[in-house]
Amino acid sequence: MNGKIALVTGGSSGIGRCTAVSLKNTGCKVYEISRRDIPCDGITHLTADVTDETAVKNAVEAIIDENGKIDILINCAGFGISGAVEFTEESEARKQFDVNFFGAVNVTKAVLPFMRENKCGRIVNISSVAAVAHIPFQTYYSASKAAIESYTCCLANEVRPFGITVTAVQPGDIATAFTAAREKSFVGDDVYGGRIAKSVAGMEKDEEKGMSPEKAGEYIAKIALKKKVKPVYAIGAVYKLLAVLCKIFPSSVRNYIVGFLYAK
Repeated sequence: MNGKIALVTGGSSGIGRCTAVSLKNTGCKVYEISRRDIPCDGITHLTADVTDETAVKNAVEAIIDENGKIDILINCAGFGISGAVEFTEESEARKQFDVNFFGAVNVTKAVLPFMRENKCGRIVNISSVAAVAHIPFQTYYSASKAAIESYTCCLANEVRPFGITVTAVQPGDIATAFTAAREKSFVGDDVYGGRIAKSVAGMEKDEEKGMSPEKAGEYIAKIALKKKVKPVYAIGAVYKLLAVLCKIFPSSVRNYIVGFLYAK
């Protein structure tokens, strides 16, 4: 054991589960928060919905009571919706932000006082390349991940004096159950000339051929254990290049390319 206590949200499946396993394999004592209890050797499950502040606080306090600290927090819980902005119900858009953004906020707020008291800690927020390459017909997902990155960079400066470091990691296409779990709406597809269905089908085809969640989990665990971190990391050479190009290209060029790929 390396003595570090790690908490992973969304650790019942996909990237979250693989990150938790990778951290365990490095010698961390790992806890995972999720709604479903899917046992995994060497990882302790705590049932909580990240949108439930009380449940999150209770889970965090249980870890603190047992260990006296939390060294690493990985905010991985999330899901995706797709559809045209014009036809997306406000309740669905809010749900997307409640889980992807405010879920991370809830867990971070619960953990921060203990990290601050211990004068150390590492927080890793799982973003997406969609935060910089904004995907049409996955608008609210892209916006929630862009919010995560802004939140990450602001928080990093706020808590740096307390020895706490914060970073965001951008996965690209990952072959997980996230694809099948996406909540898809094709309302208005006739009005949009079939572009909603075509765009989502193209994205899901790319995801199904994407990186394995095990490889992504190993990368995230490595970032979590680094001595020093940058504000944002992309996973994989292709997405690192994409992230750089999104910064270099004028926004009009970047948006045209993404639109050509996913909104034709």
